[in-house]
Formats: sequence, C-alpha cells, structure tokens
Amino acid sequence: MRIISQKRATGFELSTTPYHVGVKTLKSSTSMLGRVHRECASSLASSKSCQPWYLFVMSRLQSTEESRLNPPSTVVMMNRGPAGAPSVSPALEKGADYANYFCTYAFLYHQKEMLSDFVRMDAYYSSVFQNTKHFNNKVVLDVGTGSGILAVWAAQAGASKVYAVEATRMAEHARQLAAGNGVEHIVEVIQGSIEDVELPEKVDVIISEWMGYFLIRESMFDSVIHARDKWLKPTGVMYPSHARMWVAPIRSGLGTAKLQEYEDVMADWDNFVADTDDMYGVDMSKLTNAFEEEQKKYYLQSALWNKLHPSQIIGTPFIIKEFDCLTATVQDVASVHSSFQVELEEGHSKISGFAGWFDVHFKGRLEDPADNIIELTTAPSAKVSTHWGQQVFLLHPPLDYEPGDILEGSIDITRSRDNHRLLDLKFSHRIVKSNDASSATAPFAISNFYLE
Repeated sequence: MRIISQKRATGFELSTTPYHVGVKTLKSSTSMLGRVHRECASSLASSKSCQPWYLFVMSRLQSTEESRLNPPSTVVMMNRGPAGAPSVSPALEKGADYANYFCTYAFLYHQKEMLSDFVRMDAYYSSVFQNTKHFNNKVVLDVGTGSGILAVWAAQAGASKVYAVEATRMAEHARQLAAGNGVEHIVEVIQGSIEDVELPEKVDVIISEWMGYFLIRESMFDSVIHARDKWLKPTGVMYPSHARMWVAPIRSGLGTAKLQEYEDVMADWDNFVADTDDMYGVDMSKLTNAFEEEQKKYYLQSALWNKLHPSQIIGTPFIIKEFDCLTATVQDVASVHSSFQVELEEGHSKISGFAGWFDVHFKGRLEDPADNIIELTTAPSAKVSTHWGQQVFLLHPPLDYEPGDILEGSIDITRSRDNHRLLDLKFSHRIVKSNDASSATAPFAISNFYLE
C-alpha cells in the first residue's frame, strides 16, 4: 500500500488542492513530522520547474474516541493559477505527486508498519511459497517493491530474475536487503516510477501490494495496470489476481462523539466571532457559513479508520465491486456504482452508518490456476486486524429501524477532483418499513463522504 494516511504508519495525510497560497514554514512538534515535511517539501521545491511556485505545508491534530480514527493530516497545496485552472507543468505535477504520495515511503519506520502487519505478511508469504510453480524459473516484476521483501521471497521461491521497481530512495535499502539475503544476483532493484522504467524483457509474474484504504484509495492499481499492459507476457499471472470491495450497515457509538466534537468547534467559533467584534470591531459572522461547511466536512463527512468487531455489523455485507486484476482497466476502478438491498438484523434499532473493507485473492489465472488459493481480507474480525482496518461512514442522524425492515439504496464512488488518489462517496439510502408499503416509494436520503 502506498500512502501515509489516517492511521497509516505515521498518521500523516498528504494531498493536493488548487489553492493560491504563499510560503509558510511549519515547525513540527515532533521530529518525525518535521522529517517527513523536509523530505516531501525538498522533493517538490528542488525542481527547477517549481521555482515560481509556492509550497504550503499544514498539519493538524484531532483526538478520537476509538482507536486512531482521524490522526494528524498534512496538506501540500500548489498555486494553480489566478483563475484556478491547472497551469502546472508535467514536471511539477510529477513532483507534487511525489511529495504527496511517494516520498514518505523512503523511510524504514513506515515500511516497518506494513511489515509488522502479519495478516498482510502471511497472505503474501503463503501465496508465493504455496504456489512456487508460478515463480520457479520465472521472470518476476515487483511493482512498488518498498523494502524489497516480496522480491526476496520471489527469488527464494526459485525465480530466475526479479525486477524490483521502487520510486523512492527506499530502493537503496531494497538492494541491501537483497544482498543481505544472498539474492542480489537475481533481484535487480530499479529506482524510478513504473511508468518511466524500461525493462529488457517481458515478465511471467507481476506481484505488488497496491491496495489502499477501501481497496482503491491511492489509485496505485493504475500503475499496476500500466505495468501489466506493457510488461506481462500473454500467459502471465497477477499476484494478487482478484479483488473485491465490501460494505455493510453498522452500529457504533462514534457518531455521538463526532457530533459533539463538531458542536464544540462551532460553539468555539461563535465565541471567536463575539470576541473579535468586541475587541477589534470586526464582524466575522459573514464567514460562519463557510466555516461551518468546512468543519462539517472534517468532523461529520470524513471517513474514519476503525477496527470493527463483527458484532457491530447489523446487516449482511454486500459486494459493491469486484474485478480480475488480469483484465481490469483504469476505467473499471476509477469509479464505482452499486445498488443494495439489505435486511436488517433484529436486536438493534439504529443504523449508525456504513463500513467498507476489501479482500484480495491469489488464484493465478483460469488457464494456469494457483495450486493453493490464498485470501487476504480486511473484514471486521474478533481475532485479527490489519493496518488497513475498515473505513466507517457515519450517518447524522442515525437511521431508526425495526426488525424486518429493509435498507436499500446505492453507492457511488469517484476520485477527488483535486487529488486523483483520494475518493468522494455518495450514499443514497432509505428504510423500507415492513409494515408500511408507502415507505418503498419514499425519497432517498443522500449522504456525502470524503476518503482523504
């Protein structure tokens, strides 16, 4: 997975927005935050094409009730012209994407977070070593190798050659790891983006850990698709081979806590408006609506990272998207639309919101199936969890229901206009009452969310 977000690793969030801003200097309260800022900012500002532009780095902290749901976020903002229209050169766009997305992967502390996820590690390890026929004497491409562990495993499983592509200076550590494990003669680490890399040959296998929150956040699968279309042999296999996105209605106490945080922030704003008027003679109330919308998005409409217990699921989970990694296109994963109809469980009375997660499978391909199918799931579990967790989308207010009622509606997911690695979501929903036929024709309520 290639993003530092919400709970992920450091808990920082990086994204671009089309605002016209000046230079600010942020002094971090932690050395780690400052280190990430320096790495990301220098990668952007060092480019000659960046000299006319300004960089703004902003960080914020938020306390949470359960787990680490909305940790600190860091935003890299680029001036995109007086009219707001994109006027950034391709070199700057690439530099901004590096600053927003790739640069944090250059740190071993981040890699360690992912390498310590034993659900993730066990699934990839088992997929390789329980299906060595796909690796023995084969040419393998590892897209986004990071520390290089997947490339090392591929070599240990008998690969004749492994091309390990990494966009960041983590490539240096991947070379060290390959040498330290005696496979440097097999593993060739190439530093650069997969879109720019040229290989000397086609490959038999593409392996990659490309999954983001709710599977498609980060849009890293775009790069895997590029690699597949350019470098995979017609008989080649993808690891993982298949992916699915799941959603379910849930119960949770988080909604009350988030609403209280939002109300506290608005009360503080009201005090600020009054104080500014009394002390300085300036009426700030004209900005209240804008501030309210800003805070509503942050506290009430932002997806929350969480580790849910299965008992919090109050309706049968349903698949909203599934695809074959061998044939899926960028268009297939750039947006999602799915309708749903779920019978709600007895014993509860309110729907707090929705939860989303994913699973991937290592099946090989139809003509060359895996000897052993391996599943990696991020579903709610009472025993294990992953660093992906689940994404929670809270409804304000919660929905009341009775046993036998049906929850129906649709889900639309698109990429953010300001940053293609982030997601906008729209849930349309209504409760069809078991004792009221007219409820089946009631208008759908609309809830918008942002997975940033």
